[in-house]
Amino acid sequence: QLQLVESGGGLVQPGGSLRLSCAASGSIFSINAMGWYRQAPGKQRELVASITSGRSTNYADSVKGRFTISRDNAKNTVYLQMNSLKPEDTAVYYCNALIRRTIASNTFNYWGQGTQVTVSS
Repeated sequence: QLQLVESGGGLVQPGGSLRLSCAASGSIFSINAMGWYRQAPGKQRELVASITSGRSTNYADSVKGRFTISRDNAKNTVYLQMNSLKPEDTAVYYCNALIRRTIASNTFNYWGQGTQVTVSS
């Protein structure tokens, strides 16, 4: 069974840092784009950052210059380094990946279970 398992969330003071990790496990042939989304209470899920297999990145305007997305293809893992955190960054953060499970299969979209990030003094 294919899984995306996130870790690294928690409570941090404004101005602090957190690093999220998301590891894909199971039968995987290749992973295309990977990314992080977030959803705050009462709001729609939004893209935070994404990274292609070639390591091209894309960021939401609200996190540019503060967050950095990276990936380790050998470990099927994507990271999100979050610096200078603000209370408005508080949300559940979800990992996302476009995965092909076999050479003959299509690419499908997979989600992690989510990890809570709370920025508060």
